[in-house]
Amino acid sequence: MHSPSDPPRQTVTGPHDFAPGRPVVFRHATVLTMDSQDALEDGDVLVIGDRIDALGRNLAVPEGTAEIDAAGGILMPGMIDSHRHMYQTALRGIGADWTLSQYFVFCYLNWGKLFRPQDIYAGNLLAAVEALDAGVTTTLDWSHGLQTLDHADAAVDALQATPGRYVLAYGNLLGAPWEWAAGPDFRAFAARRFTAGDDMLGLQLAFDVTADPDFPERKAFETARDLGLRVTTHAGVWGATNDNSIRLMWEHGFMTPDVTYVHAASLSQDSYHRIAATGGTVSVSSESELNAGQGYPPTRHLRKHGIPVSLSMDSSMWWSADLFSAMRSTLSADRARDHLEAHSRDETVVHNHLRAEEVVRWATTGGAHALGLSSTVGSITVGKKADLVLIKNDRSPAMYPIVHPYGHVVFQAGRGDVHTVMVNGKVVKYEHTLLDAAPLSAARAAVAETVEHFRTSMGEKEWKAAQEPELPDTEQISNPYTYTSWEGGNDRHKPEK
Repeated sequence: MHSPSDPPRQTVTGPHDFAPGRPVVFRHATVLTMDSQDALEDGDVLVIGDRIDALGRNLAVPEGTAEIDAAGGILMPGMIDSHRHMYQTALRGIGADWTLSQYFVFCYLNWGKLFRPQDIYAGNLLAAVEALDAGVTTTLDWSHGLQTLDHADAAVDALQATPGRYVLAYGNLLGAPWEWAAGPDFRAFAARRFTAGDDMLGLQLAFDVTADPDFPERKAFETARDLGLRVTTHAGVWGATNDNSIRLMWEHGFMTPDVTYVHAASLSQDSYHRIAATGGTVSVSSESELNAGQGYPPTRHLRKHGIPVSLSMDSSMWWSADLFSAMRSTLSADRARDHLEAHSRDETVVHNHLRAEEVVRWATTGGAHALGLSSTVGSITVGKKADLVLIKNDRSPAMYPIVHPYGHVVFQAGRGDVHTVMVNGKVVKYEHTLLDAAPLSAARAAVAETVEHFRTSMGEKEWKAAQEPELPDTEQISNPYTYTSWEGGNDRHKPEK
């Protein structure tokens, strides 16, 4: 227990004040605990070791506690990304104009095989550092580029080289899951690299379920069950996985609370009923769904069926990689759907059903639930691990005033406003600067080699074509109106007589 005395303040003057084992207290923040709907104004949070020790106002703290001035800021749990292809960060932005089919062609048919173990390492390292910088303290690495065990070891090495919390979702898009998951090599890898009860690095299986009536994926599900692993699967992806995938999982008894369905954007009501009945969770990647065409973000259906939701960013080959973007696009997409449907009935929406507080919850407690970490992280609760994010930026006019803290997180704040990030009780970012434990320089150097490898291997023509996919000619609509020319000079709005 901490001392009831009130010793002299030990205000932090720089990163050197965060000595290992030294208690830390955040003072005078607007605290979003996510344990309740009400924010704690002018609140303090004390961290001792790797856990949250106390929460309240004007907390008495042990002598020598480092004090972070959080006044004017929002303190919230570390955000949790439940589905991100981290290795693809090495080719950030290359597919900004892709469709989903163009992504499949690039990764599955043409160029996915070019990823070497060192490229997996490079992408994962940069993605891991970026996540911490943006206040994402836990990330599920949907790592479907693990062509060999060397690739898998490289993925784990990169995650362990950064101070974040991760779950490796093991996958291989160029192989059959009923082969690689059921083989002895995978089991040996799991035993060698992962320790039961390690909440800093977990393991799941990542694979998709085809509509093959023979259900060959059974062996992969059986491996997950034998090893006590959760499963994450792309479901409800238009043109790829559909209701038959869900039905086969149901009929063979593999729909359980340990399954996360990614996207779930083009499913029938019957499939949503099955997910709800079996306690599954859905990871919504709204930027992805809106751009790539898996289907419209399904939050409206998930809310109606009571299906737990988490948020994710998918791939920064295409989109952004911070959960501020995820929260904003998810809330906007849900409300836009309601407005469009109401307008089609000549009606007006008078109540927004999805609220800002709910999407902040999806980005925190929702992610913890999807990853099986609810008892560990996801809320500011005494006794839980200290994964915390302070959103504060005294240089930004957008960070004042904070009237509606949940709405502020969703619509006003961004990654540039992340002041302090703490993972497992350790400060990894302070005053908007990553500390030495987050190896940004090494990540940039490694990724530069990967970019050069791809550009050289693909050739300039294919490299450019990947960034500028072919755009077919579009027939213009004939316009029945004609436009007059405009007179020169300053009067640009006077039509010609």
